[in-house]
Amino acid sequence: MDATHALWLLAVPVSALAVAGLARRFGAPAPLALVIAGLLISFVPGLPEFELDPELVLYVFLPPLLFSAAWQSSYYNMRENVRSIGLLSIGLVLFTTLLVGYAAYLLVPDLPLPAALVLGAIVAPPDAVAAVSVAQRLGLPRRVVTILIGESLFNDATALTAFRVALAAAVGAGFTFAEGLGRFLFAAAAGAAIGLLLGPPLHWLRTRLDDPLVENAVMLVAPFAAYLLAESVHASGVIAVVISGLYLGHRFTESPAVTRLIGHSFWKVVVFVLETVVFLLIGLQLPPVVNGLSGRGWGSLAWWALAVFAVTVAARFLWVFPSSLLPLWSARARERAAGLDWRERVVVSWAGMRGVVSLAAAFAIPFVTSAGAPFPGRDLVLFLTFTTVLATLLVQGLTFPALIRRLGIAGDRERYHDTVAEAGAQHAAANAALARLAELTAEGTEPVDPDVVERLRSLAEHRQLRAWERLGGGTGPAGEEVPSASYRRLRREMLAAERAAFVRMRDERRIDDEVLDRVLHELDLEEVSLARD
Repeated sequence: MDATHALWLLAVPVSALAVAGLARRFGAPAPLALVIAGLLISFVPGLPEFELDPELVLYVFLPPLLFSAAWQSSYYNMRENVRSIGLLSIGLVLFTTLLVGYAAYLLVPDLPLPAALVLGAIVAPPDAVAAVSVAQRLGLPRRVVTILIGESLFNDATALTAFRVALAAAVGAGFTFAEGLGRFLFAAAAGAAIGLLLGPPLHWLRTRLDDPLVENAVMLVAPFAAYLLAESVHASGVIAVVISGLYLGHRFTESPAVTRLIGHSFWKVVVFVLETVVFLLIGLQLPPVVNGLSGRGWGSLAWWALAVFAVTVAARFLWVFPSSLLPLWSARARERAAGLDWRERVVVSWAGMRGVVSLAAAFAIPFVTSAGAPFPGRDLVLFLTFTTVLATLLVQGLTFPALIRRLGIAGDRERYHDTVAEAGAQHAAANAALARLAELTAEGTEPVDPDVVERLRSLAEHRQLRAWERLGGGTGPAGEEVPSASYRRLRREMLAAERAAFVRMRDERRIDDEVLDRVLHELDLEEVSLARD
């Protein structure tokens, strides 16, 4: 690789980060802005083609993105919504594969049914990154967000297995329905087993390292280990990564505080960088996709692309609403399944944006079959995949916020209940801390300065009150500033003054940079805690 190619490769993440930074600054959905930017950049004269490498996506980008989402997800919320998540991540993916595949077979001349089913499997799994980012920003109810996240964690496993089965039939390897079902069940069960087997030893190792940097390095290696181990035995690497991520995230409360602080910040940066590059790459796929379509009429291509997009969107609506009426045989299952009203089902149905996994699968289609003949309609399948991904991201993604506002289902009441619950928990925790302080001072084994005891008691009482005060948005009944808000405002000004004094002493060479780093770190931790309040 020469220096010119290296500079072009460097330009991709640099451009992605710049666009994402601007989008965040102006409150625009970063994934959509990146896709549009990639499309515009692809028209720049002299730009080399950035053809998506399937192995790069499946082995480098996908494991950490899945692991981070699973690690930050709630095991309990997932368990409570397992029926809805299963219906979407398994049932809907298979239903979309069949419906889109058969529709493409009927609409597109000379596209054989196996190749059409390959297309159906490719476009079946939604990527919830864009939808969840909008849903969380607009405050959708927690259950809707949980269902969308859970679906995005598991649907890739179903889709990739269906893709491999359909691809084997298309290239002439000869798969029966029973063989395909057996392969799917084995991949799912073996992947889950590997994830469960890998989670406990990794957690045991993490809790005994006593080094925050090494502990988080183990967390970075974990998704790649789970994915590669599962794929090496033809199991589902996706399920292995998700199960291990859910386990390790659920047990992350047992890690030291410094490890958790570093871990949360570290994964935010990793996910941010990977997602920005991925969505920019989606837009940059236009030239390699279009180049293979010479000799085809653009009118027919546009009609087929519109039809496949429409069927893909319709399949989700056709599945989400009737699936809620499926019979439930236990009272507990009926209780868990209840809750999503028609407006929330509309939101779940419209949140079907496709992503980079679909494009990676399309690029993984071989050029020739096992008999040595060209793969039937490969360029067309790649084009229809690209247009479906693009249309779902732009059409559904751009209208998703307006739909949520129009339906009026923001979770304001849920956030209020969360704040009340947090205030109650803070109150109980502060009482426990004060009781423990009283026990320690009553024992009298070590003399304690009364001023220290009073400072600790004041700190606990402050934490006890600040969550209740947050219910008023930082103001009292008459609009006056509550004590906790005053404390944060004044303390921030004091921290700024301290920071300026330390920097001035460093510039005057009265303290070394190493000393400055230590004292600024302490000030930064306190300022972060104030921002959390």
